[in-house]
Amino acid sequence: MAVNFDDIKIGDAIPLYTSGPITCTHLVRYAGASGDFNPLHHDQSFAKMIGLDNIIAHGMLIMGIAGEAVTAWVENKYLRKLSVRFLGMTEPVNWNDIENTKGRATITVSGIVVKKYEENGEKRIHCSIVAKDALGSRKLDGFFIVALP
Repeated sequence: MAVNFDDIKIGDAIPLYTSGPITCTHLVRYAGASGDFNPLHHDQSFAKMIGLDNIIAHGMLIMGIAGEAVTAWVENKYLRKLSVRFLGMTEPVNWNDIENTKGRATITVSGIVVKKYEENGEKRIHCSIVAKDALGSRKLDGFFIVALP
């Protein structure tokens, strides 16, 4: 479904986007792709040594999920800016106990259109976004700007 500037109203919600469970495998794959091999993302002993209960997901992985939420709604060629502020850590699920995770490691991204305007000959919308886990813990908030036909 194509999104058009004239069909969007201030206060409209963007479609909710929910990721699948984030697992240790995702963290390893993200580390390889990004080059971020900080042990707090893969070494349980290190995480405990620095006072964490578990390893944590890369913040930029969570930002990537927020970006997926945006581009699931609007084609990425229209994206002009994505800006976030990190708010909380995300622990991966243990596949051996996935039934008991209660969705903690799934991320749901929501957002609202807060402004419509024209700039540089483009019709743009500015939307706020927030990413939370299934327990309601906020992982990031921010905004994005897209130029729409």
